[in-house]
Amino acid sequence: MTMAKQEQEQEQRLAPEVDAAVIRALGALEDTSPTVRLRAALGAGTAPDPRFIDKLVERCAVEPEFYVREMLTWALTRHAASITVPKLVDELRSESAQARSQALHTLSKIGDRQAWPALTPALLADADDEVARSAWRAAVVLAPEGAEPGLAEVLATRLGRGGRETRLSLSRALIALGEAAVPTLHAAAANADPHVREHAIATERLLRDPDAGFEFAIEEAKRIVVLGTNAQEG
Repeated sequence: MTMAKQEQEQEQRLAPEVDAAVIRALGALEDTSPTVRLRAALGAGTAPDPRFIDKLVERCAVEPEFYVREMLTWALTRHAASITVPKLVDELRSESAQARSQALHTLSKIGDRQAWPALTPALLADADDEVARSAWRAAVVLAPEGAEPGLAEVLATRLGRGGRETRLSLSRALIALGEAAVPTLHAAAANADPHVREHAIATERLLRDPDAGFEFAIEEAKRIVVLGTNAQEG
């Protein structure tokens, strides 16, 4: 018997065992214990198998534990982007906010710019703050060279939105765009809405001085707006 024939027969004998192991792993991703689910996600990333991908994406949409979701994302990054990215892009049309948010988060970790066209203005303005924040982060990572000024203009339309965490996320996204964001921030610093002005001035300050701190920049921006000065003064 040839060596090739022996290997083929061995693979055939092992096939049922391998299939059973995959079935167990897929089931473990739905276990009632977060620890079991975490280990299953770790295993799916440690030994990537295309048969895991659909279940990993599905679990991202419903997994209640943050640290398990992070492991699910890591596991997906370990699989071929040519398979995972289209499935994650499909999730961006889901009615579930968590599905959209986690898909965006995972796409930002994969970093494949083929997903860039899926980062629509509607996603960047999503009504759910967590989805919008994930979209801003993903857009900064996935934007192709030359798209930064246009992205900055779109992101600037969200200035003044939400609470502290949402505003901080937007500031970080704009700061990550660097000098491409400066003209847009400068224009927003003269906006009629005082909340937009404050946010724009604070973000521009942080862009110039990253060590200033968000709280300090916001308080300084509020004083500037109250005094009626512009972003360059004070």
